[in-house]
Amino acid sequence: MPPPDAVVIGAGPNGLVAANVLADAGWHVVVLEAQDEPGGAVRSDRGVHPDFVHDTFSAFYPLATASPVLGALHLERHGLRWSHAPDVVAHPLADGRCAVLNRDVRRTAASLAAFAPEDGAAWERLHRLWEHIGDDLVACLFTPFPPVRAGLRLAGRTGPDLLRLARTMLLPARRLGDEHFAGQGGRLLIAGNALHADLGPESALGGGFGWLMSMLGQAHGFPVPVGGAGMLTRALVDRLRERGGELRCGHAVTRVVVRSGRAVAVRTDDGTEVPARHAVLADVPAPLLYRRLVGEEHLPERVRADLARFQWDYATVKVDWALARPVPWACEGARGAGTVHVAEGVDALTRFAGQLAMDRVPDVPFTVLGQMTTADPSRSPAGTESAWGYTHVPQRVRGDAGPDGIRGRWDEAEKEAVAERVEAGVERLAPGFRSSVLARRVLAPPDLERLNPALTGGAVNQGTTNLHQQLVFRPLPGTGRPRTPVRGLYLASATAHPGGGVHGAPGANAARAALRAHPGFRRRGGRA
Repeated sequence: MPPPDAVVIGAGPNGLVAANVLADAGWHVVVLEAQDEPGGAVRSDRGVHPDFVHDTFSAFYPLATASPVLGALHLERHGLRWSHAPDVVAHPLADGRCAVLNRDVRRTAASLAAFAPEDGAAWERLHRLWEHIGDDLVACLFTPFPPVRAGLRLAGRTGPDLLRLARTMLLPARRLGDEHFAGQGGRLLIAGNALHADLGPESALGGGFGWLMSMLGQAHGFPVPVGGAGMLTRALVDRLRERGGELRCGHAVTRVVVRSGRAVAVRTDDGTEVPARHAVLADVPAPLLYRRLVGEEHLPERVRADLARFQWDYATVKVDWALARPVPWACEGARGAGTVHVAEGVDALTRFAGQLAMDRVPDVPFTVLGQMTTADPSRSPAGTESAWGYTHVPQRVRGDAGPDGIRGRWDEAEKEAVAERVEAGVERLAPGFRSSVLARRVLAPPDLERLNPALTGGAVNQGTTNLHQQLVFRPLPGTGRPRTPVRGLYLASATAHPGGGVHGAPGANAARAALRAHPGFRRRGGRA
């Protein structure tokens, strides 16, 4: 058998998207995955309780349903089905008020008007802006930088207001909230959604990111795959195999073989060398790819220096629960939401982000909580809830803002201490929550990295979302494109533009770059 046209390292969503795009062009593709199963951070299991399905890492996928990349793959033809909770996001407060994001903009507006009468109309104005430019803005995000065609369309739509839009996108979440809302409700939705990444209320770009996530939720919801996150991976794998692609799990790549400045093969942990006729695509974080798999001897000094400045996003602690009944929220508005934000106001979010910035484990965590059975009834028996909550901790712990003396060892005592803080926050808003826990699993940063080595130090976005590491600065100062200093090697991971989230853009961008380098081997009109 002739060698494959391309080898893809890693069977996360970006690696599988890249392989599918190449296979559609007629290339023979081999995907090598170190773990025993594919999916990267898109997997599910029954490890908490045999009757409950839990998503091991990521869970809600607004970017996936908005993504033109994944849309073009028509994964519904391969068994993927989406499900929605009645409400998208809720942010309850101890006084009984609750900001609720619903796919019906009128219901969202009514929720925010309960905080301040004029805020419903303010939300509808922000939504009209999204309706006007949203498609072009998404297209700009999901194509290599600079996004020439989509950018021109966006400029044409906005005209003289283009700079005003750019300013809005660069605003911190607190400032955007101050400019648009009189009450807390809209500010909570924007700032809470910004902290799905590592953008605190005072971070530049946080307002734009929070607005983007809120509008994606407004337009597409925060859907989940029916049956678990692993069903999205299964659809990608089935599609790839149907097109002749190969997936080999349990084959860890230890080296990218470089000869005369070009990537020509990869070497696996058993010493096998797998040649690549045209390209190697790496769904691997850039620091790991360059330092461990390529070797710094093949890199320019400038790249080696830039790698030393690469910034990971915050680490993560995730708690999974099997609950005997739905979360008993005191505020009714939180009961139907797939995602619930647990923090007592924007000031609490600023305090949380400030403690992280000082490398201290927050004493009162901001928790993003997922009610998975509410979103997809197949996840657990009727009347129960499959749930999880995650919060951020520093990559390098220098101290503990709480009383437990956490130092970043992440032994059982430290994991338990963070889990107790997370549960205390939920219990304050949902009295009786703890008594409903049938089983629990706590995943600290080393656990997440062990289960998925791409989550370095528990960083789920493969690099900070802050402005200094976006666009032409992602992952390193350069072009914002998937080419690397090694010919024939392409970066296909979330460390590449446009970054984290399950949307497939880094993988598709890398695949298209490889195809452009070999136009004679590209077959037009890929199959869906």
